[in-house]
Amino acid sequence: MRLAPQTSAVVDTGFLGLQKIHANTLMPKKRSKKHPLTKQDKAENKRIAKERVPGENIIRYLKRFKIIADRYRNRRKSFGLRFNLIAAFYNYEITEILEGL
Repeated sequence: MRLAPQTSAVVDTGFLGLQKIHANTLMPKKRSKKHPLTKQDKAENKRIAKERVPGENIIRYLKRFKIIADRYRNRRKSFGLRFNLIAAFYNYEITEILEGL
């Protein structure tokens, strides 16, 4: 998958090689036994985690329907339609919640 250079990628440490390919990547720093994290590093990791939370919550919601959690065993043509339908459910639910506030 290609990312536009101006797009900011906020990822976890599972994407270690992405920083070499995409310069605009935010990734938390890892600690090691010999090099513990400083307070500044911990604060930066916390800021990055706060940016990632909304996206992670959307993925969690989509996984509840098992369309991306498990292997998809139906026709490929229907995958996009079903995925868009689930995304519409999510958007509708978020809209209802926000209107209630």
